[in-house]
Amino acid sequence: MTSQNKSKISSLGHKIRSLRESKELLLRQVAAAIEIDQALLSKIERSERIATRNQVKALANFFEIDERELLTLWLGEKIAHEIRNEDVAKDALKVAEQQLKCNGE
Repeated sequence: MTSQNKSKISSLGHKIRSLRESKELLLRQVAAAIEIDQALLSKIERSERIATRNQVKALANFFEIDERELLTLWLGEKIAHEIRNEDVAKDALKVAEQQLKCNGE
C-alpha cells in the first residue's frame, strides 16, 4: 500500500465520502441535512478544508456512527495540518504524547 493510499484511508474526508456513497446519498442531501454548503462538504471530502468540530459531530449523528471515530480522524488531521511544515514536527508529537500520558495519570 502506498503512503498516498494509506493517507486517504485514514482521512476524515475519505471516511465521510465512503459513508455517503455506501448510503447512496448525494453531496447535496448530506450537506442539507447537516446545514452546510454543498461546496464546503465537497472540499471536506477531498481534504481541501478542515471541518469544524460541530460539523464533524453533525456528520457522525447523521450517519449514526460513533462520534469518537470521526473526531479522532478530525483532530489528527487538524494537528497534522498545523505542524506539517515544521522540521521538528515528529519530535514535537513525541513530546505531546508524553505530556498527554503524564496528564492522564
